[in-house]
Amino acid sequence: MTYLASPTRYDTMEYRRSGRSGLQLPAISVGLWQNFGEVNALAGCRDILRTAFDAGVTHFDLANNYGPPPGAAEETFGRLYKSDFKPYRDELIISTKAGYGMWPGPYGDGGSRKYLVASLDQSLRRMGLDYVDIYYHHRPDPATPIEESMAALDQLVRQGKALYVGLSSYSPEEMRRACAVLRELGTPCLIHQPKYSLLVRDVEEGLLDTLAEEGVGCIAFSSLAQGVLTDKYLQGVPPDSRAARKLGNGAIDESQLNPANIEKARKLNELAKQRGQSMAQFALAWVLKDPRMTSVIIGASKPQQVLDAVGCLKNYQFSADELAQIEVILKG
Repeated sequence: MTYLASPTRYDTMEYRRSGRSGLQLPAISVGLWQNFGEVNALAGCRDILRTAFDAGVTHFDLANNYGPPPGAAEETFGRLYKSDFKPYRDELIISTKAGYGMWPGPYGDGGSRKYLVASLDQSLRRMGLDYVDIYYHHRPDPATPIEESMAALDQLVRQGKALYVGLSSYSPEEMRRACAVLRELGTPCLIHQPKYSLLVRDVEEGLLDTLAEEGVGCIAFSSLAQGVLTDKYLQGVPPDSRAARKLGNGAIDESQLNPANIEKARKLNELAKQRGQSMAQFALAWVLKDPRMTSVIIGASKPQQVLDAVGCLKNYQFSADELAQIEVILKG
């Protein structure tokens, strides 16, 4: 059956400008890190992405190694793009990344020009796209000069294979160096993608200030701590959860499922109830409260999880008292 996007898809979503660029992203983006691999039914993947786009989520975030196995998520997206989303290409922001191990040998990992260029060519073939909107270096590579990695990103923009470039998991110092190189090349950095949640707050130690100074947007991943900051684990580990299945590929950081974090989540959940929010909505709203945040990436295994996440936009303002209570809970 032919997919026709909802005519009201732009009525309620909030869009935020990425740094000092002209590009706006939806406050909620959908990532294909898990749940879009070979083990996942195509129909379920289709339902998730259709639900997201119908709710105004215009940004789908991928990487070369997303799956499992690596490459599978891009292949799944390519099939759905061809069947459902091709007519809406100019309404979509598609991002992908390279930086982690992808194929054997010395040229399938890191930050060399060889790897970054070859990886994007492979990603475009898997997805059936002429270009991606954002291409990220997925992580800094200490063995490769930043100048080489940034020159590769600049080259790909000039070749028309990417419209914008981004960086992920760079430190404040690395960001300043990379941004300076990119500006000199004429391809400024659009956005940075760090891990950021109520339980992981390293970005507050200089990164957010650096991004604001550099005019770079910020899009957070793992803001639900891979499910810890939802109601999923409040009563223990469900047998059908990723933690129980131990899927690998970074599916769940089991160290986060410790008694202290679970207890924090239970107490935060009580605050969420007082605000009329689910635990997930509460956690996402907390990240989005900062005006320096452009978007937050969510993963979803069911369409309803997308709608629940979007619902956080109804209230992402926190009173001083609420923020104080949160800090007390987090300090244990």
